[in-house]
Amino acid sequence: MNNNPIGVFDSGVGGLTCLKELGKLLPNEDIVYLGDTARVPYGTKSKETIACYAKQDIAFLEKYNVKMILIACGTVSSVLMSEDLFCDSEVKLNSGVIYPAVKSAFAATRNKKIGVIGTPATIRSGCYGKALRELCSDIRVVSKDCPLFVPLVENGYTNKDNKVTRLVAQEYLEVMIKEGVDTLIMGCTHYPLLKDIFADILGDKVTLISPGAEAARYSARILMQNGLLTDKKEQGSLRLFCTDSEELFAQNVASFLGNEENAEILKCTL
Repeated sequence: MNNNPIGVFDSGVGGLTCLKELGKLLPNEDIVYLGDTARVPYGTKSKETIACYAKQDIAFLEKYNVKMILIACGTVSSVLMSEDLFCDSEVKLNSGVIYPAVKSAFAATRNKKIGVIGTPATIRSGCYGKALRELCSDIRVVSKDCPLFVPLVENGYTNKDNKVTRLVAQEYLEVMIKEGVDTLIMGCTHYPLLKDIFADILGDKVTLISPGAEAARYSARILMQNGLLTDKKEQGSLRLFCTDSEELFAQNVASFLGNEENAEILKCTL
């Protein structure tokens, strides 16, 4: 089973930030990625709809005999905290992005003021605040829903000098500056593509936490602890599935991963 692939899924392409880090940490592992691009964004949907979509995503990855599933989506991870999305799954190892990000943010903060930006569903759930207060009851959490970031990223508006994205980011991040946060959790795996804009607006005294990258590191540790790291020596394969246009998906893959020669891109139905 240790040579079975790792499964990763997101509502769109944002989870590729997590996949990229996973590829750096575990270059010999085979990975199957699912981006549900036909139904993105999940963050504006109800909790019941998100759970339904997530279970379909999990069932799809199970077809490939994955040894672990990494939920590279902040919105689905927030639902996972209160609902067992793996109740019908035979995959025993899984992780969302919330707890790995929270632990990293808590280690980074100096003034105990942590900002969280995310989709409306993630912010509405209060999941990051709840997880942070489990670590420290007097932590100050400043949350802001940012519904425009996902469509901006999905449409390629990620350049540091993009005037539209910068204007939106300035409005969303104003509260973080006002409240004096010193650490910001980018609570959606799309957001690290806008990291340069965030850093420029907030300044170098604010630490930016990428949940996808932290979840990738956590997953690598879990696989190692369970003796499930591959024993293959060659470069691992990468299969990328999307539920909408392959052409548009390929363009996003290029912007997230660069020229990934080892990747196979396919369209699928759920």
